[in-house]
Parts: sequence; C-alpha cells; structure tokens
Amino acid sequence: MRILGIDPGLARVGYGIIDELEGKKTMLDCGIIETKSTEKEEKRLLEISNDLSSIISKWSPQSAAVEKFFFYRSSTTISVVQARGVIMMTLGKHNLSIQEFPPMQIKLAVTGFGHSDKDEVLKSVMHELNLNSPPKPDDAADALAIALTGIYLK
Repeated sequence: MRILGIDPGLARVGYGIIDELEGKKTMLDCGIIETKSTEKEEKRLLEISNDLSSIISKWSPQSAAVEKFFFYRSSTTISVVQARGVIMMTLGKHNLSIQEFPPMQIKLAVTGFGHSDKDEVLKSVMHELNLNSPPKPDDAADALAIALTGIYLK
C-alpha cells in the first residue's frame, strides 16, 4: 500500500509518501508545497491544488491521510480551512480514499501517548521509517506521522 500524508496549511502544506509492504514501511518522499504570502489567496490555493496533483501523479498513492483542523482563534484560521478544502477536493479529484485524524489521535498512533511533544513524534517517525536524520522541514515530518497513522489505523 502506498499512502500520502498531508499536513494542511496555506503558507506550507507538508506531504509525505510511505510504502508499506508486509509490515515494512519505507519513506519514498517528503517535503512541502510552499506558497508566497505576496500572492493573492486564490493563486495560492490554485498552486496548492496543482502541486498536490503533480505529487499524486508522480507517486500514485492508493490512499491519503489528512490532519483534521481544530479551530484556533487566529487570523489565519479561515485561510487554513480554505486550503484544507482545496486539498480534500484535489484528493477527491484523484479518487483517493481519504482518512482524517485529529492531532491527538496522530500522536497516540505514532508514540502511544496522545499528548506527546513534537520531538517524541519525530523520534517515533524516524524509528519506524528507519531514518538516519530527521525529515525537514517540520511540516514534512508531521505529514509522515499522519501517513503512518493512516497505515496503523486502516
């Protein structure tokens, strides 16, 4: 099974691709889709959709796991929700099966403790994927944790 993990955002969308075969998990790719704050929001959303479509076309995942958004009182809340909507639409356009997980469930699945900190999650991701160095940037590492959750909770 090949899964695409997504950490939604407007400025940066983290993504991670993991192959799982007979219990062995291998990271194929990870990174970010980055949009410029100087661009109009509609152009940024279109860039996210286009870049995500390119990633899906390149790696042909069978499914996707996406972090659920929790509402914070922030000036970026609406923009992030809009970006997440574009991400979900793009995944649907590619007929991917989608799982959604809140942050606490991701931490629980990856570390065994729902209130783990970022370092504990990162160490678990590195261990599970047999990585010698941490995936960069943090959004990509988070996307790998989301993908692993999709594998564990399929």
